[in-house]
Amino acid sequence: MSPLTGSHIRARTGARPTAGPTARTRTRDADAMAVTGFVLGLVGLLVMNLILGPTAVVLGALALRRRTTRPGRARLGIALGLADLAVLGCLVTADGTWSWGLA
Repeated sequence: MSPLTGSHIRARTGARPTAGPTARTRTRDADAMAVTGFVLGLVGLLVMNLILGPTAVVLGALALRRRTTRPGRARLGIALGLADLAVLGCLVTADGTWSWGLA
């Protein structure tokens, strides 16, 4: 048996097994998703409801699934995203179009 097999190779070459993202990185990403979902839901109430509403819902749900430290903000993102879609539904019903119009 050669002395350069198995763990001996790693020890001599200095190669370490690659680790996935740390818990701190995952938490930071989940927090960013929660805040982004909240902001997109808020902006979506005014413009681009069709795009920003579902995006806010998805980001809020992903943040909750990844155990964000800001679950309130993620829930608000989901609620605002659903409100975006409700506003869009009201606009389509009242105006008959998928876009805003001042005229």
